[in-house]
Amino acid sequence: MNKAARGSLLGIEHLDAKEILSLLALARRMNPLKPRPLLRDKRVLLLFYEASTRTRSSFEIAAKSMGAMTTLVLSSGSSIEKGESLLDTGYTLQAVGADVMVIRHPHAGAPLLMATHLDVPVINAGDGMHEHPTQALLDAYTILRHKKTLKGLQMAIIGDIYHSRVARSAIHLLSKFGTRITLCGPPEFLPEVATSLAPGLHITRTVEEAVRGADAIMVLRVQKERLAGTKLRVQDYISRYQMTTARLKMAKRDAILMHPGPIIRGLELTWEVADCPQSVIVEEVHNGVPVRMAILAKALGKTS
Repeated sequence: MNKAARGSLLGIEHLDAKEILSLLALARRMNPLKPRPLLRDKRVLLLFYEASTRTRSSFEIAAKSMGAMTTLVLSSGSSIEKGESLLDTGYTLQAVGADVMVIRHPHAGAPLLMATHLDVPVINAGDGMHEHPTQALLDAYTILRHKKTLKGLQMAIIGDIYHSRVARSAIHLLSKFGTRITLCGPPEFLPEVATSLAPGLHITRTVEEAVRGADAIMVLRVQKERLAGTKLRVQDYISRYQMTTARLKMAKRDAILMHPGPIIRGLELTWEVADCPQSVIVEEVHNGVPVRMAILAKALGKTS
């Protein structure tokens, strides 16, 4: 099998700390309010097999802020719906002139498959339960807007960790910088072997233990249909794992509260917590644009 096309971003796991810091430094130089035509006449293809609001729109705004043309292809209303294979779709979109492809797919490994068969860079916008690398990068960018370093920080990740590609990428990234990570959630939502994600992870069943002294807290989305497959009722989850004002107060006074969205108020966290001064949920969405500008620029070799 061929190597992935140069410029592709398929995951965080195999990036080193230097590459991550380079991308974050480039993102700090990006300003969508003062756009530079780094990608003028380039074509960015957004191929989304799953619904998306934040990721899709921020990639589109990021591309257009740099002068690129964007084309959105959804699984519904295209030849994908007629049964066209992933690779045939990729070959078609490459043939019509795509310079870079951003793909979200329900199956882990789909972006890798594309990247090893196509000649254009492929960016993973989320693949199954595998990774969501651009979310991890924008979360790291957000943390560093509030904290001097990732090293030695205490991070609590709460919710459905087992099914979360966001959590997986975040763990891979933060562990490369010496962040201390505590995972918390119902047993069915926790990885069986935490060291399969990164060494040194701590797992607890109580939110109070997870957040006590934390510098940052990441609350994850919990799908009610998955919750229905556990022994917990919705009210049980709320009483044991919901992020409340009282629980947030157990973290450090300057702790930040994060969530990749979409948030379900009243289940994963209370309305008050979602909108509190420590919440950076909206800021995360805002930061997605310069981070994805940097990712697209690097993919196409336009970093200067």
